[in-house]
Amino acid sequence: MNAASKKILIADDDASIRLVLSQAFTRLGYQVRATGNAATLLKWVSEGEGDLVITDVVMPDENVFDVLPRIRKERPKLPVIVMSAQNNLITAVNAAEVGAFDYIPKPFDLDDMTNAARRALSRPADPEAARAQARAVRDDRLPLIGRSGPMQEVYRTIARLVGADLTVLLSGESGTGKELVARALHDMGRRRDGKFVTINLAAVPRERVETELFGKEDGDVGKLIEADGGTLFLDEIGDMPLDAQTRLLRVIDGSEPALNPKTSRRPNVRIIAATNRDLRGLIREGLFREDLFFRLNVAPLRLPPLRDRADDIPDLARAFLLRANREGLPSKTIDAAALDRLKQHPWPGNVRELENLVRRICALYGEDLITARIVERELVDQQPAAHGEVGPATLAQLVERKLSSYFADQPDGIPPTGLYDRVLEEVERPLIQLTLSATRGNQVRAAEILGLNRNTLRKKISDLGVEMQRGRR
Repeated sequence: MNAASKKILIADDDASIRLVLSQAFTRLGYQVRATGNAATLLKWVSEGEGDLVITDVVMPDENVFDVLPRIRKERPKLPVIVMSAQNNLITAVNAAEVGAFDYIPKPFDLDDMTNAARRALSRPADPEAARAQARAVRDDRLPLIGRSGPMQEVYRTIARLVGADLTVLLSGESGTGKELVARALHDMGRRRDGKFVTINLAAVPRERVETELFGKEDGDVGKLIEADGGTLFLDEIGDMPLDAQTRLLRVIDGSEPALNPKTSRRPNVRIIAATNRDLRGLIREGLFREDLFFRLNVAPLRLPPLRDRADDIPDLARAFLLRANREGLPSKTIDAAALDRLKQHPWPGNVRELENLVRRICALYGEDLITARIVERELVDQQPAAHGEVGPATLAQLVERKLSSYFADQPDGIPPTGLYDRVLEEVERPLIQLTLSATRGNQVRAAEILGLNRNTLRKKISDLGVEMQRGRR
């Protein structure tokens, strides 16, 4: 069936939008009928007209979310694209729940609309394939993807927390989507009209953490004041220096006022913290305050690693393919064998690693269909060389693996500036701590072992916040 034999039904009470869409699709060779009310749209659909419906949510006579179930009952295979100026998470979720093929926020890009229409009109004839594609379109618009048991538990917990305004502590490996959960809690909660402010404590030099968080006395406000009325997301809270932990605790319990200069009142902020580290282990090592942990751990939520929810990988992969195409990469599909191979991989970098793999394949391969052979080649190419070696990995190999996963964890593959100093600091702190533990706190002996001047060692102990604890032999 060519474009000229396909008819698109457009419903929007805005005459200018009807005109723009009608002209655009007519130029592409489609037949078009347009109306400004839901009743006429329903009449056309019941009479068997149209191969695709494009409709606004709010119509003069009815809300389309009430109309769509009737359309699906009348003609279950008719794809519907929903557009709305109420472009928030709730609208996207509602569109998915009532079975919309796609959701396009207003103001829309005409290319996005025509591409969505092409996908809808060329959807697979196979019912299961059609359902998979529809899920991918829906999932691509949502912050969290997955229907597995572990993710259903995450959704249930989010649903309980969105209206509670409690402090939340998110835990889980890197790349599991902790920031996406934090954003969902904000966007769906009572603070949705306020700011969502993020500070990645692993990416900020230790000496600048307090300034970034609390601001300066000269009036330069920090992230805490910036988030007044909204949500402050403290990413990688396990990397927060002890001095900053103490000050944050005082601000939370009210013993240290942190006034917003614009309101002269304490900031009203919901705190969501996240970590991929074992905070209880850090507490035992004296590197994290136990009282702060209990202040943050009011509502704990652990995100499962991708290997524990492998059933979600097909939906994730398809959604990432659509997202990559929307961002300008070539359109591709993926076959069942390739999806099975993806499900077998352990994914140490979790969901972010999978998305990076999908984007890389879209950019590097000319084939329209992603096969198991392509997936296998990419997975093998990304394996650290040490995986094929016999015997324990060297320190250099372990460091390289860790740094490789760190680069992969970044949304665009590029870490924040100051990486060199952060890496050295990460290595120096445990090295000095272990050496001091071995020497039972004897700095002279530790300096000899490390090959450092004693004054240099003393300065590093102070700068790095190394805890002076007695070790055991």
